[in-house]
Amino acid sequence: MRFPPRITRIGAAAAVLSALLVGGTVTATPAAAAVGSVCYTKLPSQAHDTLDLIEEGGPYPYSQDGVVFQNREGVLPSQSSSYYHEYTVITPGSSTRGARRIVTGQRTQEDYYTADHYVTFNLVNYGC
Repeated sequence: MRFPPRITRIGAAAAVLSALLVGGTVTATPAAAAVGSVCYTKLPSQAHDTLDLIEEGGPYPYSQDGVVFQNREGVLPSQSSSYYHEYTVITPGSSTRGARRIVTGQRTQEDYYTADHYVTFNLVNYGC
């Protein structure tokens, strides 16, 4: 079973508070605006299967699973080049890997789900 992600928003909150206290402005980055949230229970069952495989360390159905996700689209928060890894979420009836993925952040154990091949991401919320 996956535990809730250990993500802190202290850095972002401090920046907002600081800007407000000194009369500055706060602007959202495109990446921050493109990441939403989804309840674990609302994910397709195949995403649950993928998250279970990640927790178990495999084996994975595709050789590309577990490779570094480079975040070229810039949708996820900027991190070091080896921070994110991607895993296939099987799409029933598809003869290819399909568009669905789980992308994990290794240090803080956050999991992101995308159903549209990296156009949008939703942080998996395990607490709802």
